Amino acid sequence: MAWDEWEQLKAEALRQRRDSAHMRLNGVDAGGIGAHGSSGAPGTYGVLKASQKDLAALGGSAHTLYNDLWDRARVAVPTSDSAATDLTQQGFALGAGLHHVATRWEEQLKSLMDACAHIANHMHVTRALHDGDDGYIARRTSSIALLDAGFDERVGEPGRPNGVYGEQSKKKG
Repeated sequence: MAWDEWEQLKAEALRQRRDSAHMRLNGVDAGGIGAHGSSGAPGTYGVLKASQKDLAALGGSAHTLYNDLWDRARVAVPTSDSAATDLTQQGFALGAGLHHVATRWEEQLKSLMDACAHIANHMHVTRALHDGDDGYIARRTSSIALLDAGFDERVGEPGRPNGVYGEQSKKKG
């Protein structure tokens, strides 16, 4: 492949990349605006935050939906089943179809209710778990920094004890 042709292909690819709508997973343009209104410069994207209030509201909505499904959507199942049985006993082929629809409705309803319950329960414990994770990470990184400083000769003057650990206690003999 000739060098000029290679340069032409690179320029064309760059032009297509700039002109097309695409997703960049590894960053944003420096002049762009981030999801939270920040500039696109690295390190300025902000911090993902979820307050207890936000999590409680989401969990509450899922719980409310679960209760509404239990109270309102579940009522249709016994009625449809009894209607399907009655139609079948009277010799109507529609009875079997209605029974099939009622069975599928019940399966889908249970699946949706399970998902709502899972979301509600998950939001209930998420905040506590993340608070515990944050505390654990802070404890681990602070102990690493202290350990690292203890091995760093630049912390104290050469030939002197490293002051990062405080003064040594005198042993009674």
